[in-house]
Amino acid sequence: MRQTIPTKRFAEFFAGIGLVHEALRGSGWNCVYANDIDPKKEAMYKGHFGPSPYFHLEDVWQTNTIVEEIHERPFLATASFPCTDLSLAGHCHGFEGDKSSTYFGFIRVLQALDTRKPSLVILENVTGFLTSKGGADFVKAVCALATEGYWIDCFVLDAKSFVPQSRPRVFVVAFHDSLKSTRIIRQERNEFFGDAWQSAIDNGGSLRPDSLLRLMAKTTVPTGWATLALQPPKQAKYSIASIIDTDNDQDWWDKAATNKHYKMLSDLHLKEVKRRIKEGGTHIGTVYRRCRYNEMRAEVRFDNLAGCLRTPRGGSARQIVMLIHDGNVRFRWMSPREYARLQGAPDFTLADNTIQSLFGFGDGVCVPVIRWLDQNVLTPVYEDELSSATHTNRSKKPPRKIIA
Repeated sequence: MRQTIPTKRFAEFFAGIGLVHEALRGSGWNCVYANDIDPKKEAMYKGHFGPSPYFHLEDVWQTNTIVEEIHERPFLATASFPCTDLSLAGHCHGFEGDKSSTYFGFIRVLQALDTRKPSLVILENVTGFLTSKGGADFVKAVCALATEGYWIDCFVLDAKSFVPQSRPRVFVVAFHDSLKSTRIIRQERNEFFGDAWQSAIDNGGSLRPDSLLRLMAKTTVPTGWATLALQPPKQAKYSIASIIDTDNDQDWWDKAATNKHYKMLSDLHLKEVKRRIKEGGTHIGTVYRRCRYNEMRAEVRFDNLAGCLRTPRGGSARQIVMLIHDGNVRFRWMSPREYARLQGAPDFTLADNTIQSLFGFGDGVCVPVIRWLDQNVLTPVYEDELSSATHTNRSKKPPRKIIA
């Protein structure tokens, strides 16, 4: 029986505006299915990628409808499922909440795909995914994947390794048991700390903080843990000044709004601002408004990083730019184009509506983070499977013809 040669196809669940697609298409991945429930995100997706007939606007719980739309078996499926209930924004409801529990709608799709399950699955979410319900939600999530025949790996990547944005995210990589790639180092059965697997985990360094290692150590999954010999990404060199526009054409606030936010600075933050005013020159800070001790405060950072981009639900969640230039202080909202740059997609097509763009990028993944994942995990495993299948098929010689 000839082995089927895998094709570099992927399906993108909870696709949003398509930042996973943006990251993967450069190395030849072909998106054959994309799913989201938000028509505004669909509009941004198609505004950037074109008509996209494979985009399916549908509730992920509509299992049969979704499976009918997946005509070709994808080698990879990605799922950046909603983080709302795994964070303070969703009052830490975890998988009991309506938003984050849609993850199990994705699991139902995997079950229904049966023999057409993808060989690789990638999950992405906030670090609250590891602590939600004391780690119980993470255990439920990885065990649900393992029950479908996947070996599990997990690590944390921060966008600040690639771009000037502090954005730590949890990634779960699931390898189907059918994969033959020798790069995949599986945990020794009946022994959690198999030598080769444990060595690879130890060499992963900052990819797995101690809190994650402890959670993995006490979690038994039906298949087991697996990994590749991964090293943390090298720190990129960058400057936030290359991201933020400082010219007079920007929508700088008027004097009243500027003074209002200047007065919202705490003593500590005000001290840092005054020091830079005294130094002279140009300084760029990024600001969030936060409620502290029942008062709204403006908190500024000058560490060459923007805070984690969020969706603009109310003014407090939207990031602010502070510019200090020759002793003058100016404020304005961060622009959609700056959001796109901080997500590593500087040329992504924006929506006509500012808030729509901010929502799209605030909910999305950081493009160079996904590219790192592709270069170090996804494409290498795919190429191993392609090589294995090609070699197997070539080695099977056709039967000799008998000449009478």
